[in-house]
Amino acid sequence: MTQAPMLAVDALHRTYASGAGTLTVLRDVSFDLGRGESLAIVGPSGSGKTTLLGLCAGLDQPTSGEVTLDGTALSGLDQDALAVLRRDRVGFVFQSFRLLSTLTALENVMVPAELAGRRDARKAATELLAATGLGDRLDHHPGQLSGGEQQRVALARAFVNRPALLFADEPTGNLDGASAERVADLLFDLQSREGTTLVLVTHNDELAERTGRILRLKDGAVVSDESIAPSAPAVAAVHPAPR
Repeated sequence: MTQAPMLAVDALHRTYASGAGTLTVLRDVSFDLGRGESLAIVGPSGSGKTTLLGLCAGLDQPTSGEVTLDGTALSGLDQDALAVLRRDRVGFVFQSFRLLSTLTALENVMVPAELAGRRDARKAATELLAATGLGDRLDHHPGQLSGGEQQRVALARAFVNRPALLFADEPTGNLDGASAERVADLLFDLQSREGTTLVLVTHNDELAERTGRILRLKDGAVVSDESIAPSAPAVAAVHPAPR
């Protein structure tokens, strides 16, 4: 029997009311993504990339169409059920890191695990931070870390509950070249090791080409959907400790 896709997007439309009339942001977008696969969503600014990502994650509702995440149709869930689904099955990484400034690196990574009621939250967070090369930064607050270090904390936070699906919105967009490369290596290494399905929004062609597939948007519509052979880094970025 064929396994259902991790993410299925069917005829997705999103419009907004504006002073000039109706603004159409997404037009009839459809695609499936299998378990453990990776997809980059690319396109010029204003093409609908981030809107599509938010709809796939249940952070916004489509005007029409359906998103099915891990076999569950999002349209049938209320906000509480959506929150539980995201907590248990989804991880997020953003361009702006979105760490809590009053918490240490360790505490930031522990938050999702604690919300999920895990008794091993501290142990899991400590091991993931060590795997990302931040074992000596556990007690540092975000303001004491570089941009690259903050994004590595954000990656550890995203993976701490071993999500089935990870959404990453411009994860290297705020980083310099060396930091961006290290974060990208870490992202794909963790994604591969955990078997996580990855949906990535990026303007970076080199980053997009490291996924298995590129979905191109223009004016809210899909203009190409191309499977590619991902290029692996020459040296694995990290070797996470077993958990």
